[in-house]
Amino acid sequence: MGNLQQTGQAIVRLLRWDKPAGRLILLIPALWALVLASDGRPHPLLVLLVVVGTITTSAAGCVVNDLWDRNIDPKVERTKQRPLAARSLSVKVGVGVMLVAALCAAGLLPFLNGLSMLLSVAAVPVIALYPAAKRVFPVPQLVLAIAWGFAVLIPWSAAIDPPSLDLPAWLLWGAVVLWTLGFDTVYALADREDDRRLGIHSSALFFGDLAPQAIGAFYAGTALLLAYTALALELNIGFWLTLFGAIGLWVQQYLRLSDRQLSRAAYGKMFAENVTIGFVLLAGMLVGCWF
Repeated sequence: MGNLQQTGQAIVRLLRWDKPAGRLILLIPALWALVLASDGRPHPLLVLLVVVGTITTSAAGCVVNDLWDRNIDPKVERTKQRPLAARSLSVKVGVGVMLVAALCAAGLLPFLNGLSMLLSVAAVPVIALYPAAKRVFPVPQLVLAIAWGFAVLIPWSAAIDPPSLDLPAWLLWGAVVLWTLGFDTVYALADREDDRRLGIHSSALFFGDLAPQAIGAFYAGTALLLAYTALALELNIGFWLTLFGAIGLWVQQYLRLSDRQLSRAAYGKMFAENVTIGFVLLAGMLVGCWF
């Protein structure tokens, strides 16, 4: 019983269910898309479908990442206790968990329309290849950001009848891509010394001393594209108030990033703050559509 419990706990950590911030920050763009595409009134079953799809896809992506990095993670302070890195789970178990999560995600496809199904299939190679991008591509966070962008396109096309991707969908997609580049560069700053030593690429290393300015530019672009989205959809003042609040929080992060003595934990805290920002904006989108 003890070994079974330990294995179960290790699987929970493998799926990152013990750290919900990373799961929520993928769910948020999907909920943004559902709310805006449905004028603030998404069908409850579609919401459930998107939530389950996000959880299962994220779970599969986490395991794929850890399988790729199982020999690198032990050499990185932040990741050395991950189950595959610490050898508390075998590769065979990891592959099995990944297949179960992927099959659960695939089982949702018949409930989607044709366009949403095609977009879901197109997202798979991007998700699977992100860990490889860290080894060969100077800004792998861009690959991750494109993967995150599918969290907008799939729900949006699922909520529109007939299925389509109009201008507001692409504006929101661009906002999410830039937002992801911003918060994941913040996240990468915690690992930059380990990544440099191991020869792993990241946007934090690519931008170097200009990383805070790059993050500020990404957040500014996010705010601008969200504003264009709101104008295109004629959202009311409720959304604009939350957008101004989000801008204020992003400006605070930018100012804090100028401190070169920040701890690893500080970067993680700033990453997690984006979850709060995302839900604040979601509330603003609901209010912006309803009244």
